[in-house]
Amino acid sequence: MFLYLVNRVLMIIPTLIVISMISFVIIQLPPGDYLTTYMARLQQSGYTVDQSEIDSLNRRYGLDRPIHVQYYRWITGVLRGDFGYSFDWQRPVNQLIWERLALTLAVTTASLIFSWILAFPIGVYSAVKQHSVGDYFFTFLGFLGLATPNFMIALLLMFVAHRYLGWSVGGLFSPEYMAAPWSMGKVVDLLKHLWIPMVVVGTAGTAGLIRVMRNNLLDELSKPYVLTAKSKGLKEVTMLFKYPVRLAIIPFVSTVGWQLPNLISGATIVAVVLSLPTAGPLLLRALLSQDMYLAGSFVLLLASLTCIGTLISDVLLALVDPRIRYE
Repeated sequence: MFLYLVNRVLMIIPTLIVISMISFVIIQLPPGDYLTTYMARLQQSGYTVDQSEIDSLNRRYGLDRPIHVQYYRWITGVLRGDFGYSFDWQRPVNQLIWERLALTLAVTTASLIFSWILAFPIGVYSAVKQHSVGDYFFTFLGFLGLATPNFMIALLLMFVAHRYLGWSVGGLFSPEYMAAPWSMGKVVDLLKHLWIPMVVVGTAGTAGLIRVMRNNLLDELSKPYVLTAKSKGLKEVTMLFKYPVRLAIIPFVSTVGWQLPNLISGATIVAVVLSLPTAGPLLLRALLSQDMYLAGSFVLLLASLTCIGTLISDVLLALVDPRIRYE
């Protein structure tokens, strides 16, 4: 197990290097660069830009250098903890990412816990009570949750909360707390606003996990070892959670690999609809404006979280599933 972990960690390093190269090149594949977008904005507003100003900005941002030089300058800075400078925001990338990361983590973690708390018992119930009224009811809700776009659910919840409950919706804070320093009142205000994105983002994940949990548990319940355990007089609840549920829960564990990067990039459209100050809209804006250092840092962060999440998933699978052993 130890050698396996060492090999996996060592494999992460060249993987991240290759991903950083590919992502940096792909970000620059569309015609033009950040200055092209910036100049187009200025011209639309009626501002005339001469060539000397364009050359000056090219030298200032290093956009007049070859792409491999730009990449080397960026990646060596990343190794020192400097992710570069955002052209669009006129701020260091480090500050932009970390100030959005905490709120992103709050929203997605709440959504993940919401999904697991609902999906686990409902999936077990639907499998044990197969073809019952409750099973059909939860199956219908599951398909409804999968079929309904998240942004549509967001719009409906915003309408209900504003029209019938009189709550300030959209964003994660009330207007009076947006620029206020952190305090107990601001935390309480955050919790009041957190339930809408939690329900919206968690709905699709809950619906999918219910179906996976139900089908996996049904498959396990039909295997001979379950009949053997029942024939030996083992209590049904004890047998259920000690053996088949333990194996059927594997999809919950295996999803950690993509849940970590989802903390950053997930539910971008929902975040735009709800005006959430999370990382998703920031990444979208960086890609649209070709802000290469900000976009490249985000892609590298997503790749790192994917590698770490996959490693955690493999370790947890070895602990949960007794059939898996690493030599």
